[in-house]
Amino acid sequence: MIYEIRHVTTYSYDSPVSFARCSLRLEPKSGDGQQLVSHVVDIRPRPADRTARSDFFGTHIESVLIETPHRTLRIDSRSRVTISRHAPQRAAASPGWESVREAAFEANTLGAASPIGYVFASPLVPVLDLGTAYAAESFPFGRGILAGAVDLMHRIRTEFKYDPKATVISTPMQEVFEKRHGVCQDFAHAMIAGLRGLGLPAAYVSGYLRTIPPPGKPRLQGADATHAWVSVWCGEEVGWVGFDPTNDLLVENDHIVLAVGRDFSDVSPVDGVIVGSRKQKLGVAVDVLLVE
Repeated sequence: MIYEIRHVTTYSYDSPVSFARCSLRLEPKSGDGQQLVSHVVDIRPRPADRTARSDFFGTHIESVLIETPHRTLRIDSRSRVTISRHAPQRAAASPGWESVREAAFEANTLGAASPIGYVFASPLVPVLDLGTAYAAESFPFGRGILAGAVDLMHRIRTEFKYDPKATVISTPMQEVFEKRHGVCQDFAHAMIAGLRGLGLPAAYVSGYLRTIPPPGKPRLQGADATHAWVSVWCGEEVGWVGFDPTNDLLVENDHIVLAVGRDFSDVSPVDGVIVGSRKQKLGVAVDVLLVE
């Protein structure tokens, strides 16, 4: 499948901003059934300097320096990707979760794909007794890692309520588990916290999800959004498998990967610092178009 993605981020400021330095993680990754064909980012006002690098996780990061005073910053990212991946069946056989946990702790590499880097607590995902106990219900003794992760994903989808007003980025995980309200970021963090509490490797994935309008309804321009899900290491033979707890889906060809990390703090599409005062307003518009 071939997709074209347009991701427009607009910051509006109440007073002029004299300086801005931003980090952009807007270039889709290549690998695991996904191939980047093209990518371009237009920035207004024009930056005084742009430099690119890759972080530890292999995410492409562009650092942007803006020295022109401005009251609006517009970042227009356009990408084309091809995707061909196959998710395992929900009921497929897989190694027992205890053996996967043991294999993860026996890992002898520290690269981005090594499971050991995704077992421990991270800045936004602490290991909580509440989260571990919640996940443990899906992982009785001897259960296959795939079956356990599918069950946990399904329970989060049915027992947590999607509520954009319930949380912000800084909402503690303890509160998310107690209220069981939130958005895709919270659901991904909750699943990761539970899995890591059991000693199972789980990574945070940011990207896009193709959406299809209801029958007879037009597709609204800019109505798509960034999305988040979980990648779980299921042992050497099975490898990393994507789970979308917001939609109770195994990740296949409708999910487009931007970045992978330990939690949202590793993969924020745009972050940085500005020199200015008063309030700011953020607007984000995303289009994910199936070309072929």
